[in-house]
Amino acid sequence: MVAGSAARLLPLPLLARAAALRLRPALPGRAGPGRCGLRAGRWAALALAVPAAVPAGTGWKERPGQRGPAWAAERGAERPPRGLLRRLGLVLRLGVRACGLLLRFGPLLLLYPLGRLWPGLGAHWLRLLRRAAEAAGPTCVKLGQWASTRRDLFSEAFCDEFSKLHVEVSPHPWGHTDELLRKAFGEDWTGFLKFPSREPVGSGCVAQVYKAYADLAAIGGSRAQELEQRSELRSAFEAWQVSGFRGLLGWLRRRKSKEIRDERSREELSSAGCSQGNPSSARHLVPVAIKVLHPGLVHQVQMDLFLMKMGSRIIGLLPGFKWLSLTEIVEEFEKLMMQQIDLRYEARNLERFRQNFLDVDFVKFPTPLWPLVTADVLVETFEESEPISRYLHVGIGTELRQRLARMGMDMLLKMIFVDNFVHADLHPGNILVQGSARPELCDSRVPELCDSQVPELCDSQVLEVQPALQQLCLVLLDAGIVAELQSADMQNFRAVFTAVVQGQGERVAELILHHARANQCQDIERFKAEMAELVTKVRGNTIALGKLQVGNLLSSVFKLLMTHKVKLESNFASIIFAIMVLEGLGRSLDPELDILEAAKPLLIKTAVSALR
Repeated sequence: MVAGSAARLLPLPLLARAAALRLRPALPGRAGPGRCGLRAGRWAALALAVPAAVPAGTGWKERPGQRGPAWAAERGAERPPRGLLRRLGLVLRLGVRACGLLLRFGPLLLLYPLGRLWPGLGAHWLRLLRRAAEAAGPTCVKLGQWASTRRDLFSEAFCDEFSKLHVEVSPHPWGHTDELLRKAFGEDWTGFLKFPSREPVGSGCVAQVYKAYADLAAIGGSRAQELEQRSELRSAFEAWQVSGFRGLLGWLRRRKSKEIRDERSREELSSAGCSQGNPSSARHLVPVAIKVLHPGLVHQVQMDLFLMKMGSRIIGLLPGFKWLSLTEIVEEFEKLMMQQIDLRYEARNLERFRQNFLDVDFVKFPTPLWPLVTADVLVETFEESEPISRYLHVGIGTELRQRLARMGMDMLLKMIFVDNFVHADLHPGNILVQGSARPELCDSRVPELCDSQVPELCDSQVLEVQPALQQLCLVLLDAGIVAELQSADMQNFRAVFTAVVQGQGERVAELILHHARANQCQDIERFKAEMAELVTKVRGNTIALGKLQVGNLLSSVFKLLMTHKVKLESNFASIIFAIMVLEGLGRSLDPELDILEAAKPLLIKTAVSALR
């Protein structure tokens, strides 16, 4: 007979019994908000170690002729408990997944010494490693993309190769999307969400995105309260499931700020969506983007993270890898990945970015519709825009390209030095351009509106209004990855930037060593001297060739950090990489872009405020 310890983990017996009935099918594959707080190791231990039986002494008896729960101890003699079978199945799946990863990456690990001996083979080996990561699933793809930003830990060749890591994912069937929408919003979700097509407009390794239309009038009132209550009950239950009373109290604290966000979001959407047209003739729908997680994603990510933790502990025993602190690297990546698979986190980031840029008219973020945001589904406003990559062509006017470059640079500097909240995934695909930048997109003879209608969408008229002379602005998407520094770290970062501007190479080295997460620098004086030489050389080239190329400087700094085994804090490295990426994009638009010159006023202002 299986002894039960679930009663000790869940202090309230009634809630424990309800949890056993409701959540047992989902326990191995889902983690709640839950998801951000439930560590992969703890999840696996819970699934493998917690028996699924009624605790002794509860007084529950199976009546004759009554079908008792599958986990009842009295049925243990007839067949193995379902909980035991579930745990055995989990162990089997972990074993199969581990064997699959070993077969995929094992031969490459054996060939690694040959790649070190012959440089030509090394480049080919990295290419094979990237392709293996692409085929290994979303966790490995995200790990490779994240590793390519850690140029203080990995070689330049590795980071350059894995920066190409993109995977074309086949869209999951519409049936899964329909199932998630029913689970999140109820059986009658079609009353307020209209899909003109069941084909997604994009599909990534984590989720796929649809364009749809939301009926704000149908969402309001009692329907909004019903959706909110459904979301609150689910969030509260997940918080209790993971962290007991502590998680429940944390959820109650977050609930108050969420109510304020909900009200603000509804006001903004109602004014934006229903201010134009004639609402008395038909209901007007607002175009929205609906992001839906792929099926089985959470379960697979948790398994992969558990295996990565085991692998990092084994590899970390090797002498050459100790300075990397692989277990810490995996924990950092685990935190990032768990945030990626909880879409509520992205919605909160979008809301914070919108508040930070409330007074900036050249930067926009989608607005999340909070009654329609869950861990698996995110509904946000659909921004009609063009990718910024289309403006890199020679045919675009020089003045326009310079404006876009300046807007992007000002946006990034505000994120770093004013808000201390940085979008850490600023590749060109996540930056769109909206407004009158491309006048050929709209007929210049229509000065007021450039409309497109979808007249046969149920009984509603869809009116998308795009002013032909709308102000030029940047639209940022996918805010799931952000970087934020602690107060002391932010001061250190400003000091590093100021030292670079002033050409104080040794000061840069001292600040980096002080801020480093870990280092095994054997010769600190040599490190300082090489950093000073690097900064002096770059500034000398600047005098001869023109503007300072910060991307080249930071790339050389990362090489030096790796050579001397100096490891940066993760958010510190993410912000530096964001500067490199956006400066590279900005220079593609405007070769004369000088980010250090633009940063001087902010640095001076910060220094003056610190003296006060």
